[in-house]
Parts: sequence; structure tokens; C-alpha cells
Amino acid sequence: MADAQAPTSLTPLTLDTLAPNDPWRHVRVVALVAFAGVFAYSFKHNGLPVARLAVLGWVAVAFVVGSIGRPLHRVQQMVFDLVVYTVMWLSYDFSRGVADALGSPLQVEAPRNIDRFLFFGHDPTVWMQRRFYHPGRSDIRWYDVVGSLVYFSHFLLPVLAAVVLWLTSRTDWVRYLRRFATVLVVAVTCFVLLPTAPPWMAADRGLIGYLSRGSGRGWFSLGLSSVSSIILKGRTWANPVAAFPSLHAAYALFVVAFFLPRMRWWWLKGLALLFPLAMGMALVYFGEHWVIDVLAGWALVGGSFPDPDSLAQAGATWLIPEILPGASAAGARAVAAAGPRG
Repeated sequence: MADAQAPTSLTPLTLDTLAPNDPWRHVRVVALVAFAGVFAYSFKHNGLPVARLAVLGWVAVAFVVGSIGRPLHRVQQMVFDLVVYTVMWLSYDFSRGVADALGSPLQVEAPRNIDRFLFFGHDPTVWMQRRFYHPGRSDIRWYDVVGSLVYFSHFLLPVLAAVVLWLTSRTDWVRYLRRFATVLVVAVTCFVLLPTAPPWMAADRGLIGYLSRGSGRGWFSLGLSSVSSIILKGRTWANPVAAFPSLHAAYALFVVAFFLPRMRWWWLKGLALLFPLAMGMALVYFGEHWVIDVLAGWALVGGSFPDPDSLAQAGATWLIPEILPGASAAGARAVAAAGPRG
């Protein structure tokens, strides 16, 4: 089924959606609740996993738990979906090695100059830190806490949304992941061809004023220093020059834009749209991204949504089909008749 044939609105998230009428629904619900409890315990003692293999491991367990009692063709589809999801993220992680092999020149002065042009000769990230940043753990302000929470949501929100959609409606999950993959593929291409130094790296090279890289400092004020240490560990494997476009900014807007049709009240939509704005401000304030990185990330998301039949979306259709390749017609009808997943 082509993406254009998918429903125009998301499947309503109700108890019936989470547990449709089948003999195994209660077993799956109990197993998912137990899984959520184990995850919460792990988060309390070990922090949120940010290492790629750890994240994929948790996602894999959620997929397996959500497939308990499912027919064989649904289990096969689950394995296929998990492989697609894993390959998609590993391609991002390998982008740094490809960029190094190609010898693409590092962009340092170009993004700085664009930001200075946009802000009349000023470096916005330096300007923000000089006016609002207070060094030391004894002087952490409320906006540092909000910024850390918003920044860290990047490691949880897009993955959580994908898992919930897969558990409740594979049709919506396919629509989500096709657009998600489109954004990621374009971004990875930019990372390979245009590796870009973030502001903190430019500051280390003396190209802009001094910056403190404090994206995790707000967690100290909440008594969750382990979360900050997880962020520091995550930096050791992350691609430090994958700055343009900003995936933090892109996926903050992406998740909101995807679920916006589900929101009934205009004020809720307006409140939700403040989230990507907060993410953009946090990224610039903490010296993680240039303003042009944030704008490029938002533009990339905008290009992935208006036309589901665009070339990028059509290219993703073969990668993430709604029905597992090779499935029988009877199996396809069974998946369609089953409706939302539980």
C-alpha cells in the first residue's frame, strides 16, 4: 500500500487501540507494563541509555514484547521492521567514518559567518552565554534546567514515539518512519559532504569567544547528576561534526508536526509548537549548534511533510513497506483486518 493511501489522520490512541480484542491482549499489556517498570528502574539507577546499541536493545525488547502471541507473519514483520530501524540508525553512526574517508573539508568559518550576518555581526551563542550563563554548579538557573530537559528529550522522544506507534498502529508507524528516514538520510548526506564544527569547537579553536558546553548542567539542580554523566559518555561516540543540519532541532519539530493533527485544541497545538522553539534556543545557548543549523533542521522537516508522494517519500516506500515483502495475500488481509496493534 502506498503512503498516499494511508489515512490522513492518526489512529486515535485509546485503550481499545492499545489492546484490541484478541486472546493475547492482556498478556501483552501486562508484559508491556512490566517492561516499562524495568525501564524506569534502569533509568533511575543508570540514567537514560544514549549509546546506540543500548537504545536499539531497548527498542528490540519492546518490539518483541509487543509481538507476544502474534501470528507468524506478524512476527516476521516485526523482525523486518526492527532490521530497517537498526540499519537506519547505524547508517547515521557510520557517517563520520565515510566523511573522514572522503576527506570532506570541515566547515568552521562558514556557519559562523552566516550567523554573524543574521545577527548583525554578533555571535548569538556567545551573546547568550555572556548574558545568561553563570558558571559553577551553585548558580544554575531555572532556564538551565529547562534547557537540559529539552536538550535531553532528543534521546527519548523520537524513539518513544516510534515504539508507541509501532505498538498501536503499524500504518501510522510506517508513515512516521518514512518521513523520519527521509530526514535522517538527507541529514547524513549533509554530514558526509559538509562536516560542520559546532560553536563549542569553533570556540576551542579561537574563532569565536569563550563558550561553556553545559547542556547537562541542569540535571545537577534536579539531583540527577548521573544523567549528566550519561551525556558526557555519549559525546565520546557521537559524531562531533554532525552539526548541519541539527537533528536535535529537526526531530523536536518532527515529532510535534507528526502528532499535531491528533491535537484537538488550538491552544494545545500552540503550546506544542513552543517545544521546537525551546529546543532551538537551548542548542544555541549551550553552544551545541549554530542558528543556521537549527533553521536548516526545521527546513528539512518542512520538506518531509507537505507532499507524501514526493520523490523522497516514494524512495522510502520500498524501504519500509506496509506489508512485509513476500507475505501472502491472505496474510496481508489478516494484517489489514487486525486493525491497530496492541
